[in-house]
Amino acid sequence: MLFAEELGKGRPLVAVHGFTQTHRSWLPVARRLERGNHFTLVDAPGHGGSSDIRADLWQGADLLAGVGGRACYVGYSMGARLSLHLALQHPDLVTGLVLIGVHPGIADPVERASRHADDDALARRVEADGVSAFVDWWLQRPLFSTLSASAAGREERLVNSAEGLASSLRLAGTGSQESLWDRLPELAMPVLVVAGGLDAKFADVGRRAAGAIGGNAELVLIPGTGHACHLEQPDAFCDVLAEFLARLDN
Repeated sequence: MLFAEELGKGRPLVAVHGFTQTHRSWLPVARRLERGNHFTLVDAPGHGGSSDIRADLWQGADLLAGVGGRACYVGYSMGARLSLHLALQHPDLVTGLVLIGVHPGIADPVERASRHADDDALARRVEADGVSAFVDWWLQRPLFSTLSASAAGREERLVNSAEGLASSLRLAGTGSQESLWDRLPELAMPVLVVAGGLDAKFADVGRRAAGAIGGNAELVLIPGTGHACHLEQPDAFCDVLAEFLARLDN
């Protein structure tokens, strides 16, 4: 079973972090919104208290369902892809879906194979260099150029193991993920797609994903933020999330 921490009382929400993070990365959001909401903050397979769990995205979705039950699912990056798989595999459990920096998969098989090789190279890198050096390198990537050191949560990321992170890359990386673009119209629950206004790649992917889902999906770009928009501007993100949750109650 995946490790999870509970916080607050009320509407059930399940939050899933990104690669190299743990459930603790969601505490700034959960603490802002814990009144009226019951958060289940999950450690994804290969991370934190779930470091010894090996699972691909479909298997991870089943494990996530076992911990979260019926709830609104909120996922960031890798966590968004896990939440998307859950929503497709267990739609009856998802009252609402919030996808931050999501990618539904690489459609081109040649490009996907190239990404798979890149993910394996990253796995070998973390195995060779160790978690501390890998995390330092990871956070210096252009994807996180607008993320401050205080918001990055470096120390929290260091509780992960090299073996766990490597398995996540190999089993649940974008290169091993099948393309789900054709299945997006299956999502019938309310969906909120979020991206940073400065994150051009994922803003475009989010725009296309929301369009493919249909009229039950909404795209919100948070101005002045990059890929980790909920970490960079948690107040702005919480305002967006609170408005979405309020609409679920109506």
